[in-house]
Amino acid sequence: MNRWTVLIVLCVSLLFVALDTTILYVAVPSITEDLRPGPVELLWIVDIYPLIAASLLILFGTLGDRVGRRRVLLLGYGLFALASAAAALAPNPQILMAARALLGIGGAMIMPATLSILRQVFPDRRERAVAIGVWSAVAAVGAAVGPVLGGFLVENFWWGSVFLINIPMMAAMFLIGRWLLPESRGERNGPWDLLGAVIAALGVLGIVFGVKRLGSGAPVLGVTTLVPIVVGVVLLIVFVRRQGGRTQPLIDMRLFARPAFGTSIGCIVLAMLALVGLQLIAVQYLQLVLHLSPLETGLRMLPLVFSAMAAGLTGSKLLQAFGPRVMVSGGFALTALAVVSLTALGSQDHFWQLSLGFVLLGYGFQSTLFGAYESMLSEAPAAQSGGAAALGETAYQLGAGIGVALLGSVMNAAYAPGLNHVEGVSDRASRSASHSLGEAYKVAAGLGDHAREALRVTARDSFIHGLRVTLVASAVLLLVGAGIALRLPRRAAESTERADADAAAEEGAGCEGTPAPASSGR
Repeated sequence: MNRWTVLIVLCVSLLFVALDTTILYVAVPSITEDLRPGPVELLWIVDIYPLIAASLLILFGTLGDRVGRRRVLLLGYGLFALASAAAALAPNPQILMAARALLGIGGAMIMPATLSILRQVFPDRRERAVAIGVWSAVAAVGAAVGPVLGGFLVENFWWGSVFLINIPMMAAMFLIGRWLLPESRGERNGPWDLLGAVIAALGVLGIVFGVKRLGSGAPVLGVTTLVPIVVGVVLLIVFVRRQGGRTQPLIDMRLFARPAFGTSIGCIVLAMLALVGLQLIAVQYLQLVLHLSPLETGLRMLPLVFSAMAAGLTGSKLLQAFGPRVMVSGGFALTALAVVSLTALGSQDHFWQLSLGFVLLGYGFQSTLFGAYESMLSEAPAAQSGGAAALGETAYQLGAGIGVALLGSVMNAAYAPGLNHVEGVSDRASRSASHSLGEAYKVAAGLGDHAREALRVTARDSFIHGLRVTLVASAVLLLVGAGIALRLPRRAAESTERADADAAAEEGAGCEGTPAPASSGR
């Protein structure tokens, strides 16, 4: 068994799961025209995939530790392929929504399994760092290339083709994975805490749902925002307390007592929080201010993709040369510098300035994620790699959801006041235009020549002002992340074998006197 061949299989699996996070964005107009979903149904068609995936990561990550990671991964392949077929052939919005939910379940089975199997196949930290670099680069490429590939498929075929491409690849991955991938599981033979897994899933679901509602413009104190978030937080507190009282927990919460583990999780959340919402706003800038097509927008963002790939592929050498502390903190600082450089953008297309900013942004951001993931996974015992991977992926999804809501709110707060008084435009039209730049352009299309031009120019200038304010807010968050990352170990070697040594020592201590269960994982 060649471990590098295994890495290729795991990365191809992850690529298609990451693609499905963003590939549907450009297909929304075609779906709307064909299936005629209502506004709420359309929102759920887009959001239910990441919502379900995020909420079930801990459940399936810890299940893989118990019953076998390869087994969960293969089941994920099969479900993902079947759900893709159902989505491609969906005759109505309800079937498409249900198929997207099943895709989320399949994605939640695949994502943590790829990372935990990688942890098992690469026991040497230096080789594992190279593997994680490739893995993280593929994840970045998948999410970034999704809109480009989706645009190509929709323009040349029909919206269902964005799902059909999953079927042959997942079928191939199932056959190859069954033959090639090794089975592994944690040393836990006791009962799996199903109730705890469900509590964790419902807790994450509540928080992600509430945060997504905030990101879509719902009021902070609304029933569909505050209540799910509060309920989610309470359920996660219950989950943590429950795990602390069990001899065979799903996730050993003492992992968070290790500075490198807890700090890595925090860095993943902050990195995603600072940049994912900003990425969505950048797409709006390219399309609505510079008037680029969806395909041109995707191509314009390729420097970000290529620099992220370069960061992933060179991450191992950087980690050995500088250590986790400097790498993650420096990655945050470089990303903040890139974000600040983009504040110079205006209504004119400055190709090279934008491309340079994207190059720095992609390299810094991916370096941060690489160092944080590598430190987190190396700090966790191998027997708990599924649970650790699930925590990292959950942090990724939570950070992304919160970032969209937070930076979206900052953007709206900076954009809307500029539309209060526009010459020749009624107050009602101005209020509608203040919701978004796209809405402002729609309102302007129904006005007279003078008012139309005045509203378009004012809305565009207000959007650019809001973008600059949002960039500064993102830079502040990134600098906070750089400070937090200073708690990471100075050198990678400081914790190379500590996690498994600690687990073995604690298990040995438990065997003195009354034999401890072999499945305790402590």
